[in-house]
Amino acid sequence: MENKKTALITGSYGGLGTCFVNIHAGDGGNLILVGRNQKKLDEQADSIRKLYDVGVHTIAADLSSPDAAQLIYDTCKEKRWQVDYLINNAGFGGQGDFARERTMEQDMSMIAVNIETPTRLCKLFLPDFIKRGNGRVLNVSSTAATMPGPLQAVYYAIKAYVTSWSNALWRELQETGVTVTALMPGAMQTGFISAGGLSDTKLFSNAVDPARVAKAGYDVLKGKLNVISGLPGWQTPMMKLAPLFPKKTMLSFVYDQQRVGNAKRK
Repeated sequence: MENKKTALITGSYGGLGTCFVNIHAGDGGNLILVGRNQKKLDEQADSIRKLYDVGVHTIAADLSSPDAAQLIYDTCKEKRWQVDYLINNAGFGGQGDFARERTMEQDMSMIAVNIETPTRLCKLFLPDFIKRGNGRVLNVSSTAATMPGPLQAVYYAIKAYVTSWSNALWRELQETGVTVTALMPGAMQTGFISAGGLSDTKLFSNAVDPARVAKAGYDVLKGKLNVISGLPGWQTPMMKLAPLFPKKTMLSFVYDQQRVGNAKRK
């Protein structure tokens, strides 16, 4: 990775985002940290400045707002902060029956943060990248993109969108000097688990360290199509074989993996 490139990282002060921040700063890169809480952004920026000799800026924005992407882009233009790497990391999920447990607000907010804002950010920043002839985008998807997810129905569908959209952009941007990569992690040990009510499910009982996932994604920002990382050994072949299983059998398996209270069942 070239030194002193500037990475804009959404969801910078939690879990995977913090790992991306430390990796990029450790490589000598400058940062634009984006999150909802200005105090947390300031604390993270101060910490990074003390640890690394890099420039750090912050933008406080509620990524569930339809105006968030425009605010982020306009701030960068007004401050003359050139964005070289756009890492769309912010996102959240949530466990529960779509019709009987999940609220309208929860799922619409999830769609806004995980789909609408990353799409808007790419729509705004990609023309600048193309004009310069360089720039890299990393969209954080999930292995959830490869199948439907009962009890996380909207989240799994969201990640299918992120992967499909990222892959389409990868092809559209050939010969421009700009790349788009989809990072597809498995279950990770982050605040996503508690925030989504997933701590007592089989699916997250073997969650992995997000630092390993972030390194895998960051190392291939040069243009790989998809990066699958963070799966326990037994899950990798299973995921590859998933399309071969009868759809109803797979749906029942995923449903069982995501039922609350199932983490300790034999």
